[in-house]
Amino acid sequence: MRPTRRQMLGSAAALSGATLAPATQAATAPFKASWESLGDAYETPDWFKDAKLGLWSHWGPQCVPEAGDWYGRQMYMQGNPYYDLHVQRYGHPAHHGFMEIINDWKVTEWDPEGQIALYKAAGAKYFVSMANHHDNLDMFDSKFHKWNSLNVGPKMDIVGRWAKVARAAGLRFGVSNHAAHAWHWWQTAYGYDPEGPMRGVRYDAARLTKADGKGKWWDGLDPQDLYTGPAGDMVPPDGLTTIKAMNDYHDQHSGQWLETSPNAWYARQWLLRQNDLVDKYRPDFVYFDNYGLPLEQAGLDATAYFYNQNRKWNGGKLEAVVTGKKLDARQKRAIVDDVERGFSDRLRAEYWQTCTCIGNWHYDRGLYERNGYKTAKDVIQRLGDIVAKNGNMLLSIPQRGNGAIDEKEVKILQDMAAWMTVNGEAIFGTRVWTIYGEGPARFAEGMQNEHAQKGFTHEDIRYTTKGGVLYALGQDWPNSGYMSLTAMAQGSAQRKGTVERVELLGHGQPLDFGLSINGLNVKLPDARPTFTPVLKIFGTGIV
Repeated sequence: MRPTRRQMLGSAAALSGATLAPATQAATAPFKASWESLGDAYETPDWFKDAKLGLWSHWGPQCVPEAGDWYGRQMYMQGNPYYDLHVQRYGHPAHHGFMEIINDWKVTEWDPEGQIALYKAAGAKYFVSMANHHDNLDMFDSKFHKWNSLNVGPKMDIVGRWAKVARAAGLRFGVSNHAAHAWHWWQTAYGYDPEGPMRGVRYDAARLTKADGKGKWWDGLDPQDLYTGPAGDMVPPDGLTTIKAMNDYHDQHSGQWLETSPNAWYARQWLLRQNDLVDKYRPDFVYFDNYGLPLEQAGLDATAYFYNQNRKWNGGKLEAVVTGKKLDARQKRAIVDDVERGFSDRLRAEYWQTCTCIGNWHYDRGLYERNGYKTAKDVIQRLGDIVAKNGNMLLSIPQRGNGAIDEKEVKILQDMAAWMTVNGEAIFGTRVWTIYGEGPARFAEGMQNEHAQKGFTHEDIRYTTKGGVLYALGQDWPNSGYMSLTAMAQGSAQRKGTVERVELLGHGQPLDFGLSINGLNVKLPDARPTFTPVLKIFGTGIV
């Protein structure tokens, strides 16, 4: 039986490891649910160090309107473009809320085998399926949450299908869990229009109960389980009379990016769902959309459980990766730091990851129509910068609600594949050099700032190493016909050993080169095998 609202409310901080133990026990469990234990026993697995590139299906019912990210929350905010689109296309959210969008989600053009083949050719070594988003729909065969994609919407196990196809293609498999924020993200659905003919009428989440579903498509389901229930003062009070006042209220309350929950029941429910996801699909990789780990102790419990289970599946060897964001030094020993849509400004000692997307996080028809995607060259330049700084890239390819990827995305993937066919050896299985690179491009450390960064020039070079060979990834072709590596200038710490041969990947013949006071200067051929050049430098003691 579901607890009462009074029982549900209470500090998530009161949830102890002992309280959650039945959901987190694993046989022979060296990892305990604390930052100290996780950090003492964890080491990033070699498969992740070698992989460098993952592809991501960031896909769910919010792709149905093809309007972009955070549609579910913002369709309940009068004055927001998503609200206007929703009212025009579907009706007022008091009567046609997000749960109806879930019912509208029909998957008719999804080709997981074809998409995985494209992703693998483009260089992906791991594939990640979104298991749920802030909209709180589980896209897997969820034992503890009836609002899942087998019961509603497409009526299929999205995660299970991706897992089967990705593994058949030889890729490592991962899942992303974003639902820890649903409890506050959904509070706009308990609000109302402060202005206009529907002012004061509460939206669907504030009115619908399980009993209201009798005889309807959601018969037997409780809307409150989807919308998570009203969370105290996060629900706008009666009497707000302007759009500005309402939006200010949302921003100051439910709009904060919170990693805890006042709802003890929701924290426990989230943990049960996460552990169920791990048990059913045995992922190698779990992405948490959180600063640190989600929901305080629940996130620690989930991570320890995953590590212990993964170790058991792999005969005592840990092959698991968990990511979180904005980690401190202690946390970086326990999980992998993820920099969302951002950069590192330095070569990092610890392995890390950037997650980004060629477009909007959820499919955006307008972005497609105005050719707003990153190009394959943009992606490869970013990837080279990340790998040279000891990182991986997790790249999302937006899918339409029906499951298809569009022809412009296919072209981007094909262009990436063409580059990888020639130059992939300079990416996969490599390690960093003594410096990450050279050139004028400088990036501000931090998340969600990629739009503000200037691009690369031919003077920007990124370095990787493998098997005693040094690779120099030019971020563009120089017009002079020469590629100059100033890192090897006289007096530089990088000018060591003896350079014996230099090749351009895709060219096949040794190139003329010379060492001068200014560095290593290499004469490039007239033909350009790919849209950026990569030199392969052989020698004794150069790395």
